[in-house]
Amino acid sequence: MIDLALVNHLETIITPERKARFDAVLPQRTKHFTVATEDVYQLHNTSAVIRSCDVFGIQEVNIVEERNSKRIDREIAMGAQKWVDLNRYNHVKDCITDLKQKGYQIIATTPHKNDCELYDFDVSKPSCFFFGRETEGLSEIVLSEADGFLKIPMVGFTESLNISVSAAIILQHVTTKLKKTDLNWQLTEQEQLEKRLDWLKKSIKSYDEVVARFYGH
Repeated sequence: MIDLALVNHLETIITPERKARFDAVLPQRTKHFTVATEDVYQLHNTSAVIRSCDVFGIQEVNIVEERNSKRIDREIAMGAQKWVDLNRYNHVKDCITDLKQKGYQIIATTPHKNDCELYDFDVSKPSCFFFGRETEGLSEIVLSEADGFLKIPMVGFTESLNISVSAAIILQHVTTKLKKTDLNWQLTEQEQLEKRLDWLKKSIKSYDEVVARFYGH
């Protein structure tokens, strides 16, 4: 159980501007949608996807690193990894199993004979959008386990987009559409409180000492 008195005390330590930012951002966060990247080779692509998730209010990102295990590029993510929750997996099957147990449908973002165009996508179901390797795309495991296939309409000579660009386009569209519905897409009050405390912890230097003093230890 989170101590509200502690949260209120911690909020007196951060700047009013940071507190106001928390107040503005938290109600816009969602777990209705999430994103997964599968063995993305270029580090800046994964970092840019995380940044897009933060920008469009996606609270959780799932990173599969079967082949390519690298740290997140802090400069390109621009601090977004502090505000977005990262779930990391060594095997894509584990990631898919976990997501399905959480109630997500798996949406492969790749041209496919049974695909759906972005503007026709049904936002009512909790969904995880999977993005694959830069040159190879998604693995056969993801394609076989996918509940749906999604593509961005394109009318030029180029037949593909950088995955970070694709993620930004898709997330901007689906989150805008989602917020126009009557669906209960926001984090629960408890989840918002937990996330507020987590962000406070990441914003306050000597957090443990501050908490110890608060409780008189």
